[in-house]
Parts: sequence; C-alpha cells; structure tokens
Amino acid sequence: MKRRTSLAIGVTAALAALTLTGCGPQQGAQTLDPDADVKLTWWTGQDAEANDILKGLAQEFEEAHPNVDIEVSPGASSTDELLTKLSAGFAGGTYPDISYSYGSWASQLESSGRTLDITDKVKDADVKWDEFPESARLTVQPTGQKTIGFPAIVDNISLIYNTQLFDEAGLEYPNENWTWDDFRAAAKALTDPSKNQYGYGYSVSGQEETTWQFWPHLWQNGGSILSDDGKTATFNSQAGVDALTFLRDMAVDDKSIYLDQTDTKTGELFAAGSIAMETSGPWQLYDLNVAGTPYGVTILPGTDGDHQTVSGPDIWAMFDHQDKNREYWTYELMKWVTSAEQDERWNVAIGNLPLRSGELDSDAFAEQVANYPYLDVMAANGDNAKQARPTVKGYNGLSVAIGDAISHVLQGDGDPKEALDAAVEDANEALSE
Repeated sequence: MKRRTSLAIGVTAALAALTLTGCGPQQGAQTLDPDADVKLTWWTGQDAEANDILKGLAQEFEEAHPNVDIEVSPGASSTDELLTKLSAGFAGGTYPDISYSYGSWASQLESSGRTLDITDKVKDADVKWDEFPESARLTVQPTGQKTIGFPAIVDNISLIYNTQLFDEAGLEYPNENWTWDDFRAAAKALTDPSKNQYGYGYSVSGQEETTWQFWPHLWQNGGSILSDDGKTATFNSQAGVDALTFLRDMAVDDKSIYLDQTDTKTGELFAAGSIAMETSGPWQLYDLNVAGTPYGVTILPGTDGDHQTVSGPDIWAMFDHQDKNREYWTYELMKWVTSAEQDERWNVAIGNLPLRSGELDSDAFAEQVANYPYLDVMAANGDNAKQARPTVKGYNGLSVAIGDAISHVLQGDGDPKEALDAAVEDANEALSE
C-alpha cells in the first residue's frame, strides 16, 4: 500500500496559466458502428505495479471485444506531468481517450472543451452511479453541468490513535461520538514534554496537506470554502475563524500539537509512538503495520453531531475525438473498469479503498481488512465525505493562501480572523485570474 498522491495540486504557476485550447481533432465516425475497428489510448497515471494490473484488465476487455485495441501506458514519468502532456495534446490535436487525472484538474479539463459528457449515460440503472461516494460524483461534475468521466480512486481522512499511549494515560479510546472538546482534552492529557510526546500532529508546511486537514473543521462548523457561485472565497466566516482559533489554542496555549514543517514527520513520529493521534488515510496503515504500532481508527471528532471528513477523489477523465465509435468504446471500457468486479481486482488489490459501496462486503476487501485492520472503518467513513474540494482553476492559489495563514497562526504568528481575512484577499485574486 502506497500513499496516494491526490493531495498534490499538480499545477505549477506556469502550467496554471495555460489555456487548454488549440486545434481540434479530425472528425472520425459520425454514425455509431459498435463492430467497427477502434483504437483507444489510455493513460493510467500509475506506477509499474498498478499499470500492469490495468494493462491486464485492458487485455481482457480486448479479448471480449476483438474489434477494440487499447494502448495502455502511464502516460508520463509521473502523475503530476499528465496535465502538461494533456495541455500540449489539446494544443496539437493529439490526446488520449482516457487519462487518470487529479480531481483538482477537473474544472480546467472541462473548460478545455475536449471532454466527453456522459451525464445521460450514467443515469442508467445498471451503472449504479449512486454507489460512488458523493464527493467522487461531485468531482467528476466540476461545474454541475457535465459529467466528464468516472471516479478512479477515492480516499478520506480518519482519526488514528495509538492504543498503547491511551492505555498508559488511562484514557478511553476515541469513538464516533467524540466532540472537538473531547479531542482537545485528550490531546492535552497525552502531551508530555519530558518525553517529547505530543497529543496530535498537524502540518504547517503551508502546502495542500495543511489546507485539506483544515476543511473538515470548517465544514463541521457550518462554513464553506467558496460562495455558491464559486467565484469568491468564504472561509473567513465566523465558522472558519472559530475553527482556526480552536486549532491555534491547542497549538499555542496547550502546546499539544506537533507542528510538522515537512508533511512527513507526523506519520513517522506517530508510527514511532511519539504522537498519540493523527488524522490520515489508508496509505498510513502499511507503515503502521511494518512498525508494529498499536493503533485504532475512528471517524473524525465532530461538532453538533457533524463528523464530516475530506476526500481527495481522482478521476478517469474521458475525451472527445469527434468519433462516435471511440466515444462508445471509451465509455464502455470505463464503465467496465469501474464496476465492482473489476475494481476489486485493482483498487482493492493494491490497498486503496473500494470505489463503490457495494464492494464493502466482498471477500477481496475482507482479505485486505485482515491485512490492514480498520481499513473497513476508513471505507465506511466515506459516508462522511459529503463535500468535495473545489475543482475551480484558482484552487491552487486559494490553497496556498489559506495554508500560509494556518501555518503562521498555529505557530503563534497572527490573529486567526486577521490571517483569514488576508488569505481571502489573496484567494480571491487567484480565483479571478
């Protein structure tokens, strides 16, 4: 099991400035003939192990449909480079039929004018669209006007706790009824400066790790990231100020938070028994098992019964080549790959969470839960991923703005309201570009 990379924004400043337009593709078949020979290009965005699994699935699909030829490759040397290649392909009129894409790219891809719209198709009952988590469905519908592909990978963050440290402190384990106050009290009780032991760990790198860990606090408190029209930032509401003040009080007053400058130390120190609680996802369980860390998992502490979490869904973006036959088989391939039967053979097989709720009772997932205890709790926590991170073009700048504000405040530099007000100004500038 490897850490997912969907946290990455994946768009540099230069790339974010690109306009995804250019020469359109030459027209192909304008009348559907399902028996016509078709060649599809699929960029998986995966490492060698996962790419080989998907290549094997593609070969099975070809055997079942001999007129379909699928060229499968990672598409680039790293997932982050896929958007650069897609941008160049849009400009030159050469791009794949399917590409793995970070969810944060969705709006930018839709605005290119190159994506397919499968909204009507996924309404068919046999697609079982509602089995995908809501956050994943929202991500492939970035503007709410089109459905530009299928969910590819889903995740979320849960509360992971060290059972040995709780036992030694005589504290009850966290549970699904925990409030913010319960969480703060436990973190304070589990902090011991003489042992360099902290109750909790939080990123102050100012990167997306800092930002996305904050969104559940904002949402649980009734706040929102953007206005309803998606054009202005609203995270400096009273809900946002109260959420940041809560974290600031833990970090500065209680000194119960390990402030992670690197985005990697929290996981390492938790595995070593120096941090009692962390909020993380399924990618962390492999390291905990290797380290032999005694742990448990539950949903995030909440407020007023709201335990929302944040998810980072990635997608299979599907592209239009003005060819009815390619469009037909692109859809059929992705519908098949994201079915429960196939998803168990690649997503679940490599340690990711199941794409669909119907997979939770499968033998394949039960086997993974036996290998990685509490993976089922993390999967069920997907029900608490009720909102999707924005996929608007300016999200990268917005994330940097609020991430920087959070980092400064948690290190005792700045007032929560003033910091968020300033961050909103920077975020709105990014959103307007």
